[in-house]
Amino acid sequence: MKILPDTDALIAVGIDIAVVAVPTAFHEKAALQLGAAGVHTLVEKPIAHSLEAGQRMVDAFRDAGLVGAVGHIERFNPALQELRRRIERGELGALYQIQTRRQGPFPSRISDVGVAKDLASHDVDLTAWVVQSEYEYVFAQTAFKSGRAHEDMIAITGRTQSGVIVNNLVNWLSPMKERLTVVTGEKGAFVADTATGDLTFYANGTIPLEWDTVSSFRGVSEGDVTRYSYPKREPLRVEHENFRDAVLGRPSDIVTMEQGQRTLLVVESALEAANSRSVLQL
Repeated sequence: MKILPDTDALIAVGIDIAVVAVPTAFHEKAALQLGAAGVHTLVEKPIAHSLEAGQRMVDAFRDAGLVGAVGHIERFNPALQELRRRIERGELGALYQIQTRRQGPFPSRISDVGVAKDLASHDVDLTAWVVQSEYEYVFAQTAFKSGRAHEDMIAITGRTQSGVIVNNLVNWLSPMKERLTVVTGEKGAFVADTATGDLTFYANGTIPLEWDTVSSFRGVSEGDVTRYSYPKREPLRVEHENFRDAVLGRPSDIVTMEQGQRTLLVVESALEAANSRSVLQL
């Protein structure tokens, strides 16, 4: 394996595709260099350090007719892939609410962005993808507890254009690592644990409750609980296979740069909402 010193040397070799996995501040420069050289590119999330930079990337790859993708890898987690398939089949009925919890210790490798762009961007992307609807408005709260310039906790609440209520809770302040997505709907609730790749369904009960006070308090009764069995493929491999297929012109489900830019818009809006203590329409 030959190690090359910079992007120019990489382009000179004559590559067809590339993955940009440098700190966020350098995404734009590397991606634009690759795009100008006609190289299809997957950029790790978030798409860029600013909306202006992200839009320049979107425009460059669109105008050049190149495949530009963003590495929101959680879409390719087996639990979320299975969840999305079952929602598409109508197994949850109408969607009411989606909650995500992404909590754990601070990763020392992150220095140029806060928890919103580094982690909450995962949840914003997967939320819009799972429910197949973009965020309509957001409100958020942030905290700065570790002495860094960037936020280490954010709680985002909002609603999608389809009317689904959203809550994303993300922090770098918990000794307990948690990666959960809960989708509640007409027929029950799906719980996807993306740390283990497990998906569980909690069905609404179909047996009438004879205990009136409990029935009136709960609203719905507790039904069967099912933990599904399905193939669990490694998300990074599935993501890169989809990127390869997109470059080859095959059907794929990549996160496009346009979608990555939309996710960055939601995250930036959440940070602005937290700073201004206001609700922002998107």
